[in-house]
Amino acid sequence: MRFKTLFPWILLTAVLLWAWHERSDRAAPTPAAPTLANERSAAIAPAVTGPASYASAVQLAAPAVVNIYTSQKRRQQMHPLLQDPFFRRFFGDGVPEERMQSSLGSGVIVSAEGYVLTNNHVVAAADEIRVALRDGRETTATVVGTDPGTDLAVLRIALKDLPVLPFRETPMQVGDVVLAIGNPFGVGQTVTQGIVSALGRQGLGINTFEDFIQTDAAINPGNSGGALVDVAGNLVGVNSAIYSRSGGSMGIGFAIPAALAKDVMNALVKDGKVVRGWLGIEVRTLDEEMAAYIGSKVTKGVAVAGVVRGGPAHKGGMAAGDIIVQINGDAISDSAEAIKRIAALKPDTELKMVVVRDNREIELRLRTGERPAQANAPE
Repeated sequence: MRFKTLFPWILLTAVLLWAWHERSDRAAPTPAAPTLANERSAAIAPAVTGPASYASAVQLAAPAVVNIYTSQKRRQQMHPLLQDPFFRRFFGDGVPEERMQSSLGSGVIVSAEGYVLTNNHVVAAADEIRVALRDGRETTATVVGTDPGTDLAVLRIALKDLPVLPFRETPMQVGDVVLAIGNPFGVGQTVTQGIVSALGRQGLGINTFEDFIQTDAAINPGNSGGALVDVAGNLVGVNSAIYSRSGGSMGIGFAIPAALAKDVMNALVKDGKVVRGWLGIEVRTLDEEMAAYIGSKVTKGVAVAGVVRGGPAHKGGMAAGDIIVQINGDAISDSAEAIKRIAALKPDTELKMVVVRDNREIELRLRTGERPAQANAPE
């Protein structure tokens, strides 16, 4: 009976408590606006950019990167005693005078017709070249052509259904993420990641014609001729060399740009060689120290150290000791740039040069010849 008496009061109390709670929620103050410090913190919070994984780029590019194995027959020196007829009576003529020497590198399939880009130094002087694909296939390759000046070579393999790595069509920028794919130290296909550290590296003394992409993606022996690709799986360069004091990667690697590699490949496929302009001169970049030594008032230009007798420059009146200051109206002060400008011209092209001789400017009109095949030929 007592519960029935108290029930209405309990119910009324519960209703009043619920109403008071609802009113309190409505009256609660809105959260304070963020302080200036909070706004600044939000503004400088690092944004998450780029893919969390490069697996898709690797899946596209890696099947087109091949291992290259070369072998070379080398004549080995026989001991003089083994050439003596007396000892030959016991040992016979079956003593081997040749031995096989093997080396390895990497390459990139860039055409469904079986063309493979690699470094010239990977296949130079090889008697046999074998190419191993990631899918397990292996075959002998033939050399289509080589270009020692850029350290590039084009091979061809006779297989069907080949994976092909496309060339990147847009320029790279410093800071772009790149992946290096190859076969370092013969351990098997390996992928390393880094960024483009610099573009247009030249004057390194590695190749005659240099325009390297520098990267900190690890490149080691065996990576030569392998692919440098972007995050979309496009070929941006052919790995070529490293700067190292230990023989391993120190974060400074160099790759031949894909655009240059493509031009060289097309020339080798079409003509079996790369045709370049040539004058027959040896050049050095002129600096203040050299200018003082030779007594020149000109301190910027390209000094001619030698002229090939009977070559285009010699026929055009150029002499050793001349200082080139202009090529076709453009000022020139770097020997690497002069080499590049001359080589870019087709043979039998008229070329106007301004040189300083005995501290007097002289204008010469030369006609380019065709650059010899030797990698160390004068310009």
